[in-house]
Amino acid sequence: MNEQKTNVYNAEQIQVLEGLEAVRKRPSMYIGSTGERGLHHLVYEVVDNSIDEAMAGYCDQIDVTLRPDGAVSIADNGTGIPVDIHPKEKVSALQVVMTKLHAGGKFGGDHYPISGGLHGVGVSVVNALSLWLEVEVRRNGKIYYQRYERGKPQTEVKVIGDATGTGTKVTFKPDPEIFEKCEFDLDTLAHRLRELAFLTRGLKINLHDERVGIKHSFHYEGGIVSFVEHLNRAKTPLFKDVIYIHRKIETTLVEVALQYNDGYVENVYSFANNINTQEGGSHLSGFRSALTRSINDYGRKHNLIKENESNLSGDDVREGLTAIISVKLRAPQFEGQTKPKLGNSEMKGIVESVVYEDFSEYLEENPPVARVIVEKCLMASRAREAARKARELTRRKNALEVSSLPGKLADCTFKEPELCELYLVEGDSAGGSAKQARDRRFQAILPLRGKILNVEKARLDRILNNEEIKAMITAIGSGIGEDFDLSKLRYHKIISMTDADVDGAHIRTLLLTFFYRYMTPLIENGHVYIGMPPLFLAKKGKIQQYCYSEEELEAFLEANGRQGVVIQRYKGLGEMNAEQLAETTMNPESRTLLRVSLEDAVAADEIFSTLMGDKVEPRREFIHAHAREVVNLDI
Repeated sequence: MNEQKTNVYNAEQIQVLEGLEAVRKRPSMYIGSTGERGLHHLVYEVVDNSIDEAMAGYCDQIDVTLRPDGAVSIADNGTGIPVDIHPKEKVSALQVVMTKLHAGGKFGGDHYPISGGLHGVGVSVVNALSLWLEVEVRRNGKIYYQRYERGKPQTEVKVIGDATGTGTKVTFKPDPEIFEKCEFDLDTLAHRLRELAFLTRGLKINLHDERVGIKHSFHYEGGIVSFVEHLNRAKTPLFKDVIYIHRKIETTLVEVALQYNDGYVENVYSFANNINTQEGGSHLSGFRSALTRSINDYGRKHNLIKENESNLSGDDVREGLTAIISVKLRAPQFEGQTKPKLGNSEMKGIVESVVYEDFSEYLEENPPVARVIVEKCLMASRAREAARKARELTRRKNALEVSSLPGKLADCTFKEPELCELYLVEGDSAGGSAKQARDRRFQAILPLRGKILNVEKARLDRILNNEEIKAMITAIGSGIGEDFDLSKLRYHKIISMTDADVDGAHIRTLLLTFFYRYMTPLIENGHVYIGMPPLFLAKKGKIQQYCYSEEELEAFLEANGRQGVVIQRYKGLGEMNAEQLAETTMNPESRTLLRVSLEDAVAADEIFSTLMGDKVEPRREFIHAHAREVVNLDI
């Protein structure tokens, strides 16, 4: 594959803009955070360089290996970073790339016509934030090597052997001085690497976790069509084949794959040069406009939408839609280093014209599928009108009136949302204990009867008629869906407090599904928490300890001896008196709360679709794969 390209990639194409000094002082500016998200971002930065090689046609395999010593290595069979002497810096181009910010082959020349690693900060930032980093380059029949510690070269670039083929291998260990936690999560990396393999048709990405002996291999000749099939595997598609639109306009490539399912949730993900644009941008706007216009035009032309009916809205045509929009362009403009939004204004018109023309043509050529799509959208439109009426009942008016709050809510006296907490408690019995145990100044209690509606299988009008959900929406105050307004949030901590059993876990998952689907900003802004009640109270004489897991109980028994120990197993919150509930689960000084985070929207959608959808087989596979990770599900 490497021999097909003739462009010369050498030291002269590496342009230097500035040095590395600020990175270790302000790492979050470059990688988003020093938590788990920033840690994994290091891997993505290096992988993105290899992906750029693949998009340019130089590389068809990437190997990512998690090592037992906490390091990770990323190897590709691309052209290899140049090692000749840089004309201005007077050192090896390899050292320039690894130690200078904004140095790389993406600012000039034709080696990377399309690139996700736009800013050229990636690998040098990884180097600066690593305890140590080693790079090996296979070029010119030789293996070149250099080692760095906290970004500083420890050796010259030297030849350590002969090589066949070309490529780059980067191995690094994150610096514990920088990161809160230095342990890579296999599932987090697997989701992103699978995504990249879908987006880069034909590329093979191998992931090997040597810590536990697990191997994954991601290789999809179907590209984003395979991606949509994967996302819909836990759903029921309305037609067999994924619709695929693909066109190149000058240097810009537009790819769209879409398929409707019988669900009610929109799952549309956009990418620019393989970067997940989580906040959308001009390409997503163009797609949405074209989809709405083409379906309305077809429906009017074929009299499926009657003269007295209003046009379908954007929400109507995206209900039950799974779609991937992937654009590749020469000079992408992203907002921020973590690239959540595409800013190129011309992309709206390009994507809109391509999708409108090709999708309209598809509808005309496939009348049975077209009719199914329009009928699905018309049903959504009628339900939207019913939902609008139901939503008006839950919408808050100007200032909150006490009389409009749900009757079973025991509200707190403080009115400042940043000081207030809302406990969503399973059952009236536990609700009674929680009301006694709370600090009524800042803790509000809302008991929920039984399991709330599974919103994964219901339309919005039905959801808004559910009494428990109506009570939650009214108490929380921010509205839902398109009416959501974070400034109206009445409590900055919303805590799910359920029994530590299977039913409690199911109720918690139902609640998280509702928040994820209809109040996503609550999770994105860190307002949703899970209360962690203890499983056991262990006593021996005057020594007593609440234990939150089997492991904690075992540790207590080993420390204090098993003889004479009295163990109380809590099957539910109602078995604790108010004093115990306060001490273990509600007192901010002594409780344990788990904040629910949203690291990856695609991964979260897969989890909720799998766990709460109709298909049994994907759910069985998921449970089998994750059976050993039964402590907590953190989305």
